Amino acid sequence: MHQTHLTDMDVAEEMADAARAAILPHFRQHGLETANKLEGGFDPVTIADRAAEKAMREVLQRLRPDDGILGEEYGQSEGQSGRVWVLDPIDGTRGFVSGTPTWGVLIALSTSDGPELGVIDQPYIGERFRGSSEIAQLTGPLGTSQLATRAVKTLDQATLFTTFPEVGTSEDRAGFEAVSKQVQLTRFGMDCYAYALLAAGQADLVIEAGLNAYDIQAPIAVIEAAGGIVTDWQGGPAHNGGRALAAANAEIHAAALDILRSY
Repeated sequence: MHQTHLTDMDVAEEMADAARAAILPHFRQHGLETANKLEGGFDPVTIADRAAEKAMREVLQRLRPDDGILGEEYGQSEGQSGRVWVLDPIDGTRGFVSGTPTWGVLIALSTSDGPELGVIDQPYIGERFRGSSEIAQLTGPLGTSQLATRAVKTLDQATLFTTFPEVGTSEDRAGFEAVSKQVQLTRFGMDCYAYALLAAGQADLVIEAGLNAYDIQAPIAVIEAAGGIVTDWQGGPAHNGGRALAAANAEIHAAALDILRSY
């Protein structure tokens, strides 16, 4: 049975709180054990990733046992409701093990049409970005504010984010660089925090490739709630992962998409 007195956002908040409590004791600690998930590269996972996803799954087992779960560390659990909670306990583990505060906890609630609700939580800074059809809100050290994307409409005025300079394949990188050459400022290494900053009106574009569903679904919900747009590089849905273009508004989205469509 659903605990109907709790909204879905209440459940997401409880999961974010549980993940914070599981992760923060490990952040910036000497001797943190890191395992590598990528042969021929570096894709780290830590005890904090696993503890946080376990903590979130325990919340769902208690409060939303009928819903499915897709998590980065523990895979897919089928549900009966047709709804799926999509979880990334630490998006940006490379940043986490480097001590930077640009990683985050990603929580989305989705149907087959994509995410309906999203939370991007940065436990160390204490910022939580929430998005749904009812809310677009940031809480953090400076209090509570409404999320709203900004109105920059031309690429030569835009700030562009991505995580890795290489972006993805050589073709992915070429597409990104074609847009990057047109913008005012390009910044790297931001992980999910880039999407949060776009929703908060601090940036205009995020371009990425090689994403999984759990990397992008929470950012989609938060950015759409704030007035932005997220698609793939052809203008189609991005919630299953792959290539993503997040934009602050329709005009800047169209300008970037016009370039990316060729790649």
